[in-house]
Amino acid sequence: MELIAVVIFRSVVHVAVTQRSLLVRALWFFAIGWWATPIVVNLAWALNVTIILAPLGIKLINLIPTVLTLAEPRSFTDPELARGQHSLVTRALYFVFIGWWLSFLWANLAALLAVTIIGLPVAIWMINRLPFITSLYRFHG
Repeated sequence: MELIAVVIFRSVVHVAVTQRSLLVRALWFFAIGWWATPIVVNLAWALNVTIILAPLGIKLINLIPTVLTLAEPRSFTDPELARGQHSLVTRALYFVFIGWWLSFLWANLAALLAVTIIGLPVAIWMINRLPFITSLYRFHG
């Protein structure tokens, strides 16, 4: 009986987190994503400055692609990609030595590019890779 419940739960969760339409995601970006993303980015880095709240800051960084364009992490929708993540120790060491400063520069460059129409596609591409740049988290596999 428990196995059936798990299978049903996985199916429901999989359906619930499928990607939204391009139109909905574009409307979200122009109405909310473009101004909310810098707020979330700065809040995440403020949290990362503290040792105690850094895990929350990293979680926020991992959600930035969703804040920007309502993109759902594929690791939530594809169990195979969730298994392909680096170990927590590897991700933590990477974050401490490289991720915190590189992702800050990466996010600011993306924000600068997002101001221009020509740079917008590159900015969205960069923001979608921000979780990986920060902590080797594979947002899009």
